[in-house]
Amino acid sequence: MSKQHTQLAAIDLGSNSFHMIIGRLENGQVKVIDKLREMVRLASGLTDKNDLTDEARERALNCLKIFGQRLKDFPPNTVFAVGTNTLRKAKQAGDFLDLAEEALGHPIEIISGVEEARLVFLGVANSLGSNTEDKRLVVDIGGGSTELIVGQAFNHEWLESLYMGCVSYSQRFFKDGELNERNMTRAEIYAQIELEPVKSVIKQKGWQQAIGTSGTIRAIQSVITAMDSKSHHITLDKMLEIRQQVIAAEHIDNLSLKGLKPERAPVFAGGLAILISTFEALGIKQITVSPGALREGLLYDEVGRTQQVDVRQKAVSNFMKHYHVDQLQADRVLKTALTLQAGFNDGNDVFDSEIQLLMQFAIQLHEVGLAISHSQYHKHGEYLTQHTDIAGFTQQEQLFVARLVRTHRRKIPNAIFKELPRRYRTPAKKACLLIRLAVLFNRSRSNTELPPINIVTNKQQITLQFPEGWLEAHPLTQTDLSIENDYWTSLNYELLIE
Repeated sequence: MSKQHTQLAAIDLGSNSFHMIIGRLENGQVKVIDKLREMVRLASGLTDKNDLTDEARERALNCLKIFGQRLKDFPPNTVFAVGTNTLRKAKQAGDFLDLAEEALGHPIEIISGVEEARLVFLGVANSLGSNTEDKRLVVDIGGGSTELIVGQAFNHEWLESLYMGCVSYSQRFFKDGELNERNMTRAEIYAQIELEPVKSVIKQKGWQQAIGTSGTIRAIQSVITAMDSKSHHITLDKMLEIRQQVIAAEHIDNLSLKGLKPERAPVFAGGLAILISTFEALGIKQITVSPGALREGLLYDEVGRTQQVDVRQKAVSNFMKHYHVDQLQADRVLKTALTLQAGFNDGNDVFDSEIQLLMQFAIQLHEVGLAISHSQYHKHGEYLTQHTDIAGFTQQEQLFVARLVRTHRRKIPNAIFKELPRRYRTPAKKACLLIRLAVLFNRSRSNTELPPINIVTNKQQITLQFPEGWLEAHPLTQTDLSIENDYWTSLNYELLIE
């Protein structure tokens, strides 16, 4: 981020609404200067087979074009856009994201439910400050998922994301628009079932303050305030009053509650059922609404990265410790990769700061699969890296790292990088080849210094030039390099040795 450009933008492509906030960085703090919001209802356009309908795609792309106009003058790495539950579930999400990124003019990442919960808590914590020692329970009801977090000040202690949201529940239990006791009870029972596996853990963690965020919870607070201007909290008694009014409306088309925006009415009953069940399951007395949410958390997370506080590094270090990864070997491979890296750029600077960091994470984790078995450990490592919730990573970033873990040895499957966003594919291939060489040169797991190696890159051809006689004195390395060229052909690269 340039010193001249201190504006940052965060975009939340939610299952119900798309939100964008723009903030100005002042003395390490973010001051919000603009907001945009569109009710897209992406989740309502998800078919039973998890395909996005043409209508939902069009609504989303039109919204992103509007956002894109506002962001036209924003340079790279100042706009942070993430997709949540619906895009996690959608088939061929990558095809849609290509169009979405073109409309927005900036990259879009998909985050896991647990990462969403972490960012929600970060947004709430920064909005409320840390001037309290109280432990907080944060509840965020989105269009397709509900996030529950327990933490104190700026530190989360426990994170969970459940598959229940105001759009998905409204579609499932009030599909015909009928509002009656039976439909409301069914929605509440299913929410109770979803909460059952986590409620004992949350109660055991304990909290002194319950905080709510998201459109659903704000909408419920607005209705309560309209009923009683002195009510500044959400309570179960007040929600049960609203529940009766919802049922009395008999149909969504007739739902007209004071304080409820018409655009919120179609998904209000589903969200209300979820929050009532959450109160009852967890024994919540009251909830205070926070202005901060996912998008604010996203901004503060990125500000932290610019100030060299990247939660991903700590998460990777913890991951390594958990699986007893050999730190010394990871350091050796990383040192070698950084030494060889300049020769791979070919004047295109393919290893920008973010790609270099992701490559570093892959190197740190490349042997994580040894915790399961030496046989096929690169495949075990790919699975662990891709399917474990690692704090701070988007799904695309995690997939990038996982693919590099998978391809650091043995064969390189032809289609291994096709699931990555287009902007990642060429850097991933180059990083793959670089890591393979770094691993190969450190096969002895010793601290012996490598000789100076000159690297000449000409499009798809990479030539390694060694000091005279060095390869002959190291026949194992010479053999490994001759075999390596056969593997590189699957990526249409050629390795030459001089």
